[in-house]
Amino acid sequence: MAPMVGTLSFFRDAEWLSAARARAVMLVLAVMLPLLAIVWIAMSSGGIDPAGHPIGTDYLSFWTAARFAASGDPQAAYDIAAHHGAQIAQAGLDPGYAAFFYPPAFLLALLPFGLVGYFPSLILWLAGTFAAYWRTIRAWAGGWDGSLLALIAYPAVLLNAGQGQNGFLTAALFGGGALLVERRPWLGGALLGALIIKPHLALVIPFALLFRGAWKSIAAAAISAATISLASLLLFGAETWQGFFGGSALARETLESGLVDPAKMQSLFAALRLWGAPLEIAYALQLLLFAAVVAALALVARSGAGNRAQGAAMAAGALVSTPFLLDYDLTLAAVPLSWLFLEARRTGFLPWEKLALGAAFILPLLSRSLAMNFGLPVAPLVLAVLFLLVVRRARSEHRHAAVDVDGLTRDVAALAAR
Repeated sequence: MAPMVGTLSFFRDAEWLSAARARAVMLVLAVMLPLLAIVWIAMSSGGIDPAGHPIGTDYLSFWTAARFAASGDPQAAYDIAAHHGAQIAQAGLDPGYAAFFYPPAFLLALLPFGLVGYFPSLILWLAGTFAAYWRTIRAWAGGWDGSLLALIAYPAVLLNAGQGQNGFLTAALFGGGALLVERRPWLGGALLGALIIKPHLALVIPFALLFRGAWKSIAAAAISAATISLASLLLFGAETWQGFFGGSALARETLESGLVDPAKMQSLFAALRLWGAPLEIAYALQLLLFAAVVAALALVARSGAGNRAQGAAMAAGALVSTPFLLDYDLTLAAVPLSWLFLEARRTGFLPWEKLALGAAFILPLLSRSLAMNFGLPVAPLVLAVLFLLVVRRARSEHRHAAVDVDGLTRDVAALAAR
């Protein structure tokens, strides 16, 4: 019995995962990951990496779409033949088609980046969105002096940068909006509403705000989403929106038929499809999980948890809820990771927190490889555990605050009696 107890404690308390060891791992990753990126770029030739893809990979889809918009032909972004042809022309070879399934609202955000050449545009895109991301995560980390090291070491940062994706932007909008809901509700809601550029990442937001009674933020989010969409409609025309809706069938087929390998995705839906589950079962279980997340967010709101706690739970829940989630989207996990770590430093680690923090931090580095090479999609489990631990801490936050206030009241009363 004793060995079993010892094994459980090894994982539950993770005393071996000391601050010094965690910092050593981060230092190794902070050096190794950028060095690998530099070597990979140095091995590239003519803008094509050793794997035969253009540097920036997915950004080629964004840039060609932005180029169409800047030249007055935005609907071509949703014309597969035209869009693919433009990618081939830029790359000088056929890198394989990278579709543009995003709504014209995202095309509106990309428009300025289509005014310059591909590589200057890629650099501006990554630098600008990373700056917003860094500022957001630093705020969530409470100005912790190790936050920059942790962010450089966080593998999702390199994955997003390497693929030229929008994970920095969406995490900045989500994290910044969640942080501001209480103090500046109109601005916070407006940032959350801007996630209309990637709506499947925002599925839980309306429920979380509704449970909190954050009516100003709800109104601001609705106005923001509507304004951005209307602006894109006026600027790009109805034909562009028709092209977007016309491509929705291909987007759905991409998810359901494995046009994007399920092993590359991080959701429960993808894990079930990887294991051969029927489509209906995968959808049903993903929907049940979504309902469970919404219910948990209602409990967090009802518990009276603070703004940061509820924002962290909302971000963690967003990662668990959507069926379409790729590893670069794990940039958003830095929000609940930062909050959970900050609270653990303040009050001490609760059971399983050290292990969950370590596993979620390293997840983007390993999840795709484990799924593709060994059929082990670990991301849904790790993200679900992270969500549950955030919910546990968030729900207990109000009780701890009440105990602290009661204790302070007793101390004041005792001093007065003297």
